[in-house]
Amino acid sequence: MKQNLDYKLIIALSAVGIVWGTTFLGIKVAVETIPPWFVTSIRQGLAGLVMMTILLFKKELKWIGWENLKRQLVPSILMIVIANGFTTIAEQNIPSGLASVINALTPILIFLGSIMFGLQKMSIRGFVGVIIGFSGVVFIFKDGLGSFLDADYRTGVMFMGLAILAWAAGTIYTKTHVNKSNNITLNLFYQFTMASCIQLVLASIFSPNPDFNSWSSKSIFAALYLSIFGSVIAFFCYNYALKHVTAVQVSILSYINTIIAVFLGWLLLDEVITIDFVIATALIILGVFIVNYKKKEKKAL
Repeated sequence: MKQNLDYKLIIALSAVGIVWGTTFLGIKVAVETIPPWFVTSIRQGLAGLVMMTILLFKKELKWIGWENLKRQLVPSILMIVIANGFTTIAEQNIPSGLASVINALTPILIFLGSIMFGLQKMSIRGFVGVIIGFSGVVFIFKDGLGSFLDADYRTGVMFMGLAILAWAAGTIYTKTHVNKSNNITLNLFYQFTMASCIQLVLASIFSPNPDFNSWSSKSIFAALYLSIFGSVIAFFCYNYALKHVTAVQVSILSYINTIIAVFLGWLLLDEVITIDFVIATALIILGVFIVNYKKKEKKAL
């Protein structure tokens, strides 16, 4: 029993759940004064520099070859340029809480995609776990679901829809190619660097004359936080987790992200935690348990 307990995996999953729960708030603060593509370019550029520093220190910085570069370009575009970039754009138009509830649809997409690509078998229990977990997320926001139909939110909702589709596709791709190269830090260095260059080009197209003087210290600090915690730490942990558990199990953490996003709203914006929130939390934890229980049962066979 003790042998099966992977403390590194537990830490990695905890980091993903907690850190990415705070990034919705971080993005909201960053885009208050910094154009979204600049936020993402700064975020990934600094993350790439951190990864490069680690690799230089460990003497592991090297050319990975064209074949591996192509493998890193796909998740870089899907998960960092599109998913991360579009989420950042979306939060200019919708609240961070609403962004997190739309993001909570990701496990359903990954579950269906994993079945399509043969990463796991169709399971009623797994599907029920995902649905129960998502119902908990909906329960949190049931009084504000009318926002989806509000004209002011449509652009943001559209960008979030594209973001979660790209994230699901990138996660499934990463899972299918995860064992083809072992150095996660080296892979992420290339992913962040390529994404930052693409996003810098997009920033120069969509915000050609940025007013750097209008960038508040609060927004700059938020961008730095997103870089170190949201990119370096969380992406490393996410990729590590994908090596050890199913894509659906890792993606189910988006429910935890939503709880944390709501908690931060209560902590920093004086939002009230109601009985609804307690019920929703119970539903989310139940959904996580059901999906994970299915995995344990498979291992025992």
